[in-house]
Amino acid sequence: MDWSKIKTIFIITFLILDVYLLFQFMKIRDANNFEVVTETSFEDKLKGQEIKIEVELPKTQIMAQYLSAQPKSFTKSDLMKLKGQIPVVKDPGTTLIAELEKPFQLGNKFEPSELASFIKENILNGDQYQFGEKDDKKNTITYFQQFENFRLYKNINGMIVFTVNSDNQIVAYQQTYLEEIERLAAKEEILTPLKAIETLHQKGELKQKSKITNVELGYSTRIQLAASQVLAPTWRIVVNDKDSLYVNAFEGQIIQFNSDEKTNVE
Repeated sequence: MDWSKIKTIFIITFLILDVYLLFQFMKIRDANNFEVVTETSFEDKLKGQEIKIEVELPKTQIMAQYLSAQPKSFTKSDLMKLKGQIPVVKDPGTTLIAELEKPFQLGNKFEPSELASFIKENILNGDQYQFGEKDDKKNTITYFQQFENFRLYKNINGMIVFTVNSDNQIVAYQQTYLEEIERLAAKEEILTPLKAIETLHQKGELKQKSKITNVELGYSTRIQLAASQVLAPTWRIVVNDKDSLYVNAFEGQIIQFNSDEKTNVE
């Protein structure tokens, strides 16, 4: 056996392996450097247009997954649990409408905390909803259903809409509820919130001197079927403490909600 030849072969093999590993390292380093440069240049664009991000964005990679759910059909036994209300179920049985026998008085400046006890004690599964938005034009206060502390944004099958009268009293509400919520497939990496903000900027959704005042992750309807739906992780970007913009956290598309509160994805 010629040990010198074998030794030479091993040396050449390890040299080739070292060159390959060095090449892979350089590719990864260059990719990371490019990403840093890209993000830096985008942040410079924001500064140039005086667009400020006033919240701390997550620095670690976030994993999420699709969800499936189906609308709940309210039963007579559900209605019997509601006291001090006149409830009815609207066809096909997934919408509960209730009129309060005694209106609930709100303060001059609405705070979600003042409704917390009322919702918990008087609404079915009330602890599974979070404040969503207040519409002074429509005289409504909307709460979105949540799943593991993630809000289900503007989902017509998972929300409570309170009706407010001219005396600033809640007189009725409409409720829908999603049940049998399940995770679909394994978790995957989602877009960073900065990438979501960049998408909004590229599409002209962020005006000069805007302030991004809140960023949170929730879910919105991706696929709507007759008896079920698929929900996708969604970034909600709040601008100037009043306007909410939504970006699909997997696909990077801006989500628009139409008048029926269903989602259209650009």
